[in-house]
Amino acid sequence: MVVLNKIYTRTGDDGTTGLSTGERRPKYDLRVEAYGAVDEANAAVGLARLSTGGPQGEARLDAMLARVQNDLFDLGADLATPETGAKKITWEPLRIAEAQVVRLEAEIDELNAGLAPLRSFVLPGGTAAAAHLHLARTIARRAERLMVALAHREGETVSAPALKFVNRLSDFLFVAARYANAQGAGDVLWVPGANRAG
Repeated sequence: MVVLNKIYTRTGDDGTTGLSTGERRPKYDLRVEAYGAVDEANAAVGLARLSTGGPQGEARLDAMLARVQNDLFDLGADLATPETGAKKITWEPLRIAEAQVVRLEAEIDELNAGLAPLRSFVLPGGTAAAAHLHLARTIARRAERLMVALAHREGETVSAPALKFVNRLSDFLFVAARYANAQGAGDVLWVPGANRAG
């Protein structure tokens, strides 16, 4: 159980932060950057939900996004608990499970089933929900790049399910953005070279 009754601790005033193992790392550490980007993606999903959870909202999509937000906290906890490091893990850490990846794939397929095939790339925009979901998608891609870089760093480990989850996440957010754009009817399509002529 998490208990947060004191918000500031002053322990980060020296430019370090604590991992869940108690190990201190610089705030610019690649692991900290990775779970920071995951947190940022979560905030962007929360912003999108302002347009999916209200009276005009799409309840099915909002429920999926709520699950994604919870999973993103799981992913952050996973990344904040390195398998190797200065401090040994003495408990069973929370890790992303393959079942979370499978569920995300099923929800991608569910949302995508009713969408018209794309004939061009989609510009981020349309409804407010779609624009925010596209923003969340780009942040999720950055989180993925950081996680892959971390996984390739000597002495660091990122689990295969965590890498799969973050990869599927950006696909889910893309499809969710199209779904939020009137099931794709409101997509703003890229017209290559449209503004080149004087």
